[in-house]
Amino acid sequence: MAELRTAAWEALHQVIDPELDEPVTDLGFVRSLEVSEDGAVELHLRLPTSFCAPNFAYLMASDAKDVLRALPGVTGVVVELDDHHDSALINTGLATDAGYRDTFPGEADEDLEQLRATFRRKAHAAAMERVLTRLLKDRPELAEADLHAITVADLPDEAATRSLLNRRAAVGFGTGPDELVLVDDEGRPCSPEQVPFRLRFARATRISVEGNSHFCRGLLRTRYPDSAADQTPRAMSSEGRAS
Repeated sequence: MAELRTAAWEALHQVIDPELDEPVTDLGFVRSLEVSEDGAVELHLRLPTSFCAPNFAYLMASDAKDVLRALPGVTGVVVELDDHHDSALINTGLATDAGYRDTFPGEADEDLEQLRATFRRKAHAAAMERVLTRLLKDRPELAEADLHAITVADLPDEAATRSLLNRRAAVGFGTGPDELVLVDDEGRPCSPEQVPFRLRFARATRISVEGNSHFCRGLLRTRYPDSAADQTPRAMSSEGRAS
């Protein structure tokens, strides 16, 4: 079952913390992963605090169950969230495939797809700002206002660009060579006059995402000292395994 365990671990790279925009594997959120000889998979997740938002927790755990269940050779999947104040509710909901709203009746005011869409837009804004800020540094002849006309074809073929294209696809934006890079949350292009505001907004989003990630990584290491060995630095995870 070594091959199936490797496949399961690779599949978990697809499970993204929606707020931090990083795989749960790189964040150190995977506490244990066991695969039996008959193909049964048991996964335990851990989070930085016992009071992390239950909607984020359920989304990650539910996504983990989905990607593991889709693997050839898997005969059953158990996913449990450990040491959370809502562990009992979440684990029961996961076991019965109840869904978030039925797991938290009367409390869930939006479904997981709405939540996912909100954070995908933030992830796209952050990735867009990283690429365009790097482009301004690498091409000093460009003025900030010139960014309104930059297309995908103008971007270098590197990991940060591929990460941006993945995030564009996730929010439903085009990824062809003629697509304008600097757009708002609805995919609308910016005029030269709008560039400074849009870039500042995207930069604030990126700083918030990266700051939250740094904070949560530290909290996890404090709560679970052994998790330090399981964490991959963001520079590697965001460029090497972008979702």
